[in-house]
Amino acid sequence: MQTVKRPTFADFKKKALENEEVREEYNALKPLFAIKKQLVAARVAKGLTQDEIAKKMGTSKSNISRLESLNNNYMPNLATLIKYAEVLGMRLDIGLR
Repeated sequence: MQTVKRPTFADFKKKALENEEVREEYNALKPLFAIKKQLVAARVAKGLTQDEIAKKMGTSKSNISRLESLNNNYMPNLATLIKYAEVLGMRLDIGLR
């Protein structure tokens, strides 16, 4: 029996980004994905769980999960990001380039 080689994610992404509409949406979401990745990396570096962050912020674990999730385009508000950073003993820096 011959096995069929499944395309890799890199192959899928390359092909998808050939479509101008997909590429524009992908580029528009880059900053949101970047901040979400930073949130998760900072939390993990501090050794905290989503549940621990939630308790310190006075919210639910599901809210933290949604905040950190790359599977949605939920846009956190600035106050939430500031509070998340403070709970980690960090500060939020925002700039324009």
